[in-house]
Amino acid sequence: MIKKITSPLTDKIIKSLNVGDEVIISGVIYTARDAAHKRLVLDIKKPPLILKDQIIYYCGPTPAMPGRPVGSAGPTTSGRMDEFIGPLLKAGLKGMIGKGPRSREARDLMKKHKAVYFVATGGAGALLARHIKSSNVIAYPDLGPESIHEFNVLDFPVIVANDIKGRDIFEEGVKKYRKK
Repeated sequence: MIKKITSPLTDKIIKSLNVGDEVIISGVIYTARDAAHKRLVLDIKKPPLILKDQIIYYCGPTPAMPGRPVGSAGPTTSGRMDEFIGPLLKAGLKGMIGKGPRSREARDLMKKHKAVYFVATGGAGALLARHIKSSNVIAYPDLGPESIHEFNVLDFPVIVANDIKGRDIFEEGVKKYRKK
């Protein structure tokens, strides 16, 4: 069964999510890639957006086609952001969306701060963009596609990869495979 959630994330929502859950998200999510993460950490005492209970999507959208809010908007590899998530989680960030596994340190920080990591399908950026209803650059416009965008999304499809219990879909998947 697919779980429908709305951002910002509440404690009730976070507690209800388990590794492997298929989820569709509606509401606001923010984009940030490597360069934006570096600046967010530098600006953590006065960030350009309220991080509490929010979701960051590791994405650098391509320019919009006529009549669309964005072009392709697929996930980027999340592990590159691991070195930055400590201060962001401490500031209240509750969700991240990307692709690929996270480091042990990042997973431990997510567990400590009760945050979740979702994976989106890599290579499906054009399809994922169909769930983005509006996009506005809200910070660091000089970074171009790596600037921070505010996306309003409707039924954005993801899977829970790391939950607040510290479980990891990548490790659990390997265990299941090896048992066969």
